Amino acid sequence: MEDPATARRILAAAERQFAAQGLEGARTEEIAEAAHANKAMLYYYFGNKRRLHRAVLENLLRQLKSGVLAPPSKKLLARQKFFGYVSGYFDFLATHPNYPRLVQREAMESRNNFDWMAKEYFRPLIQGLARAVEEGIATREFRDVDPEQTALITMGMTTSYFAAATILSEVVGRNLLTNPAVAARKRALLDFLEHAVVRQGAKAR
Repeated sequence: MEDPATARRILAAAERQFAAQGLEGARTEEIAEAAHANKAMLYYYFGNKRRLHRAVLENLLRQLKSGVLAPPSKKLLARQKFFGYVSGYFDFLATHPNYPRLVQREAMESRNNFDWMAKEYFRPLIQGLARAVEEGIATREFRDVDPEQTALITMGMTTSYFAAATILSEVVGRNLLTNPAVAARKRALLDFLEHAVVRQGAKAR
C-alpha cells in the first residue's frame, strides 16, 4: 500500500544527501535511514538511486515553475513584472537552500540532465526577466540597459548569495542564512536593482 508521506520523507532526505554529496557520493542506506524508511521502500517508490535523484530535481523545479515562472499579469507595469520575478526567485532560494548546490552539481557532473533543466526552467526565467526589462525600456520606466545582461546579472547576484552563503558566513563571522540576514539581503538586492535599472523620476513601484 502506497504512503505519500513516506515518499515525501524519502525525497526530502535524498535532497539533503544529494546536495551534500552528489549523485555518486550519496548512499541509499543513509537516505533511507534519514527518511525513517528502508531501502526496499526507496526502491519501491523511485526504482533506483538515479531515478530518485531525477525525482528530487523535478520536485524542486516544479516548485520553481509554479512559484516563479507563471506568466505575470499583462496589467502590471514592467517594473512590477521585473521585481516580481526577482522577489519570487529570491524567496524560492531562501526557502530551498539545497537548490543552488544541486543545480551546480548537475551543471558540473551531468551535462545531459542540465540541458533539460536549462531549456525547461532556467531559460524561461532569464527570458521573462529580459522581456520585463525590454518592456520597461520601451515604457521609459527603465534606463537604456542591455536586457539580457541585466537578467543574467540579476540571476547571478541572487543565486550566488545562497550558493556561497556557508563560505561567506565564515568570512564575515556570522550566519548569513538567518531570517534577519536573508531579509536584509533581499532589501539590499532590490534597492541595488532599483537604482541600477529604474529611470530616475519614474513612478515608484
